[in-house]
Amino acid sequence: MESRRVPRLKLQSQRKGTSTKGDLWRNSPDQREEKVVGPQEMVPRGTCMTMCPTRELQIRESQNLLHRFEVLAGTEKDRRPRADPLRTVKEYSRPAAGKDCTKCCDLRPPAVLRKTVCYLIDEIADSPDLHPWTEVYSFVFDRLRSVKQDMIIQRVSGPDCVAILEQTVRFLIYASYRLCGEPLRLYDPRINDTHLQENLSWLLDCYKKEPGVHINQEEFLALSLLYNLGSSRAMHHILDLPPLIRDSPALSLAISINQAFLERNPVRLLRSARRLNFLQCCALHRHLVVCRRDLLLIYSHGYSSKNCRFSLDKLSQLLALDVTSTAQLCETYGVEINKDSQVVFSKTAYKEPDDGSPSCSRYHSIVAEKQGDLRVGNIVLGASFF
Repeated sequence: MESRRVPRLKLQSQRKGTSTKGDLWRNSPDQREEKVVGPQEMVPRGTCMTMCPTRELQIRESQNLLHRFEVLAGTEKDRRPRADPLRTVKEYSRPAAGKDCTKCCDLRPPAVLRKTVCYLIDEIADSPDLHPWTEVYSFVFDRLRSVKQDMIIQRVSGPDCVAILEQTVRFLIYASYRLCGEPLRLYDPRINDTHLQENLSWLLDCYKKEPGVHINQEEFLALSLLYNLGSSRAMHHILDLPPLIRDSPALSLAISINQAFLERNPVRLLRSARRLNFLQCCALHRHLVVCRRDLLLIYSHGYSSKNCRFSLDKLSQLLALDVTSTAQLCETYGVEINKDSQVVFSKTAYKEPDDGSPSCSRYHSIVAEKQGDLRVGNIVLGASFF
């Protein structure tokens, strides 16, 4: 009897277009990666040599969408004001379906982006004639987002990228202090914080990946830690640095303040804060309300006694406030001050305010006294010395 031949089935690994186990083993990882990745895509390079592309300038002028900071002098009262090519800056535009954001004629090269940032800081943010500053901030903030967008599309890196990010971070840190307490419709601290963290993270990544010496690296590492007190991520980033950088004066002071914050030692924190420069105080200022609240809470328990009196002048020194602000803060937390200007601490009298934490902007004295004659341009361009 003749046996029937059973057709041989092809295994999944032997079918057309697939590789066997041996083939995969013989292929090196590099060869496999080449098959997956394929050719590199072309990165667009900007050719626009002005702060605003000509096409956008014409569209915004025809649709009456110019900001008042961009209008040509003498045409402000016209039905359709004209754009000043030397003052008009490309605005941020959200990516949308069907919209090509990679046209070279609409992208500004790194040199023009740096020039744009300098214009925004020197001629807009630092101008004594432009008011209110909430509007100045809104304009500069939007145009800096546009600069960042052009950088991302062109994958800008190197010294130009670092310089732009440094100035952007300084501006956002300064704005977080100057506009603290403004109505939410004029200034949103959460949006400012989100963009500040993104730019700061990008900058620190540039320091890590870009070869060479970065003269401002210690400054921004310290700002990062002071702005993010108590953050394990910020601290781990610093601990991974070489000792030569980690032991610098600016970073050592920032690490000491962070340690005091983690230990809930507000006295040491506020004492160390007096050694910070102005921009570092701006980065730290959002933590000062919590720090002073902790000091009053600790002292209300530690000095809780009917016969114990504490000097109001001494307490104002510890809180880094004037006597009037100290008295107001004590009243907010239920701490008694008698007619002899002495503080009477009591753990039963201490209370948290019903309307949440007190306004941070009312207790800025430790920061304001550091500014002196520094202008916005000096601060953002890196002249905020001790």
